[in-house]
Amino acid sequence: MFSYMRREPGFYRQVVALAAPIVLQNLITSTLSMADTFMVGMLGEAPMAAVTLANIPLFVVQLFIFGVQSGASVLISQYWGKQNMEAINRVLGVALWVVLLVSSAFAAVLLICPVQFLSLFGNQPDVVAMAAQYGSIAGISYVCNAFTMMYVAAYRSMEQPALGMYILAASMTVNTCLNWVFIFGNLGAPALGVRGAALATLIARCLEVIIVVTHMARTKFFRVRPGLLLRPGSSMVRRFLRYGGLVVLNETMWGLGTSVFPTIMGHMEGSTEILAAYTVAGNVEKMCTVFSFGLAATAAVIIGREIGAGRTKELKHVGMTMDTLAVLCGATLCGLLLCFVRFVAPQWVFPLFKLSPGASSVATMMITVMACVMPLRNFNTVNIVGVLRGGGDVRAATFIDVGNLWLVAIPYAVVCGVLLHTSVFWVYLAFGVEQIGKFAIGVWRLRSGRWVRDLTVVG
Repeated sequence: MFSYMRREPGFYRQVVALAAPIVLQNLITSTLSMADTFMVGMLGEAPMAAVTLANIPLFVVQLFIFGVQSGASVLISQYWGKQNMEAINRVLGVALWVVLLVSSAFAAVLLICPVQFLSLFGNQPDVVAMAAQYGSIAGISYVCNAFTMMYVAAYRSMEQPALGMYILAASMTVNTCLNWVFIFGNLGAPALGVRGAALATLIARCLEVIIVVTHMARTKFFRVRPGLLLRPGSSMVRRFLRYGGLVVLNETMWGLGTSVFPTIMGHMEGSTEILAAYTVAGNVEKMCTVFSFGLAATAAVIIGREIGAGRTKELKHVGMTMDTLAVLCGATLCGLLLCFVRFVAPQWVFPLFKLSPGASSVATMMITVMACVMPLRNFNTVNIVGVLRGGGDVRAATFIDVGNLWLVAIPYAVVCGVLLHTSVFWVYLAFGVEQIGKFAIGVWRLRSGRWVRDLTVVG
């Protein structure tokens, strides 16, 4: 039954070599992000809810950046299989133009009218006011981060994932240290609260840009050609829009859809406690999803490279192997999460974040639901982001990912939270409902084998 798991010698060693730096990068980022949340949480539930509120639109920007990153990676990995460095420069150029323009637009909105904009996502004036202090500064940091992530994505697609790990590890370490300085007013700095957290993020993102520009100038592995970055050509723009544009649409629509859930929660009774719990649960979730995204990125690189090189015979079994690894990883995480929420979180974690009894109860519920759907979620992430996208089947991947969210999960959450005024449990359960639909359609598409497509061929 699982004979497809018997791969050629060196396959699993290659998976580990590619996935490990990506997992470590994301794990470091998520760990330090949780430390940031902890420091903001020490100010109280309202500041933590404010940061969560401000991050709703910023999360959409982040997912847009991830979408462009993923779309560029689909093309770059296939061009890497052909060793076409000029085309890789052009793809990187298109990606940079897109993310810098969009992230700059969001930063401008958050800088000019933060209170009015963030009032769309919450109904408590004091929380919105604090969110505006954070968002007006943090929005600028996403412009810097957009530049960094496109460069990191290019290297990851060329089987050099360690660069991103080093850059983001340095950035997040600086971010965490500066949070300690600016949030609480240590080392003689003023105590700026949530504004200090945003300032620390901005400085850390500027450091990323400095590191990337220095690396561009010194590296011999991949020579960046500024002329191709600034003028990538209409042919590559059309190719990127045709294939990468669907991935960008996928991630943007998924980000907008996912932002509906905390927006609904932000208008429910007891929203401050709910958003505080959602913040803690979200950080736990980020810690867990680093493995699935590491496997997904690895699958996309391997599959894209093999398609570009013309080696497509065994790709269906490669995809099935990566998806099976994802399910096994998800099952392990499920057990660990259930132990964590039962024995560790109530005694050690929730008190650190100064969660009230009500917020602790909500966080326990969220993490328990998260644990139960983790195997399905891991499968869906690797199958959609890694296998189908890496194989060039971006249209089906977009339909599976976005269709279930907007046609099933969001209507379900709106009915529960807005029309029926149920408890937050029934709203949060929408995340599980979404995964079931994705799994059913994703398995069918995977088994069909019709997802292998060479996107570099003109036509």
